[in-house]
Amino acid sequence: MTIPFTPADIKGKVAVVTGGGGVLCAEFARALADAGARVAVLDLKAEAAEAVAAELRSRGAQAIGVAANVLERASLDAAADRVAAELGPCDLLVNGAGGNHPRGTTSKEWLEAEDLGDTSLTTIFDLDPSGVKFVFDLNFLGTLLPTQVFARQMVGRPGCGIINVSSMNAFRPLTKIPAYSGAKAAVSNFTQWLAVHFAKVGIRVNAMAPGFFLTAQNHKLLIDEASGEFTARARKIVEHTPMGRFGEAHELTGTLLWLASSQASGFVNGIVVPVDGGFSAYSGV
Repeated sequence: MTIPFTPADIKGKVAVVTGGGGVLCAEFARALADAGARVAVLDLKAEAAEAVAAELRSRGAQAIGVAANVLERASLDAAADRVAAELGPCDLLVNGAGGNHPRGTTSKEWLEAEDLGDTSLTTIFDLDPSGVKFVFDLNFLGTLLPTQVFARQMVGRPGCGIINVSSMNAFRPLTKIPAYSGAKAAVSNFTQWLAVHFAKVGIRVNAMAPGFFLTAQNHKLLIDEASGEFTARARKIVEHTPMGRFGEAHELTGTLLWLASSQASGFVNGIVVPVDGGFSAYSGV
């Protein structure tokens, strides 16, 4: 890949990317590797992590794939031990693991009175608490626990940082997905809290808030399988994005590298950067 710029101070650093087997986080791993970092690709699925790591190694990078569950402390501790043994202590943590779940999703955008008698619909009153909890755990605890494990290795070492992955849902909650929107709002708030908490030990904490990108998780929601065309929801998203399209994964890498580099953004701390094609700036009229 071609990265927009190569920060000199990323070369040789150890970067850990959770959710690294996914579309966006794999691109994060590629960008960091191409900038000279030693990259640990963490994913719940060992084969997904190793596939990305193998690709990075084929391009000359030092990279390992590590199976890790961001909701299990023991799994993360084991991953951290392996990263430290094979690459060195973590300098940069990208908390990319996250996602939504159908059980935290309503069927319709608006509640209408007649919906209450329709058992085929999931309204706000029917949301499964366990589904909502799963979404909050995956996104918030899935950021908290890796931070607890890997930031310990950063304390007192210069040039270390954490980049969380929030979402435009934290700024503008989307209809139908209250659990995911609320969970990402928590990630944004936690980013600010961590930035203050870690300021005296030299760990910068910032976040990116991607707008709408096609990924493996949302593909079926946005692309009609039969026709290959945009779904009605996808069309609505594009219509409310002033640039008139979905983002491409590589369009996040400039922000990632800027936030990762102490030389480029050394006094930047506690911010959430929208990368959204203007979505957050548009009122819809």
